[in-house]
Formats: sequence, structure tokens, C-alpha cells
Amino acid sequence: MKTAVRMTSIRLDTKLADDAVKTLGAKSRSEAVHIALREIVALRKFKKLMSKHGGKMKFESHD
Repeated sequence: MKTAVRMTSIRLDTKLADDAVKTLGAKSRSEAVHIALREIVALRKFKKLMSKHGGKMKFESHD
């Protein structure tokens, strides 16, 4: 899948952005923002899935 990338300008708390770079192991602030955006989108999708199907799904172990 090809990712659309465009330049944009946003105001960031640089201390928070630098902390995110360290915490996420990113190479740059830009990479940290992309990682964080992917994480929050995945988390919201997961929460929606769980609220819709919570307790109704069965998971099998692959031990």
C-alpha cells in the first residue's frame, strides 16, 4: 500500500515531541508523530471492536 505524504506545519510541544521520540524509539519527531497517530487510530478501532463484540468473540491459543 502506498502512503500519501505531504508537508504540513503544526505547532508541537517540543519537550513532549522529544519525549515521544525517546519513548517510541523513533529517529525523528516526524517519525514519532506518525507512530503515535498509527497507535491512536489502532487503539480507537480496537476499542470500537471490543465494545461491539466484547465477550462474544472466542480466541484460540496457538501454543
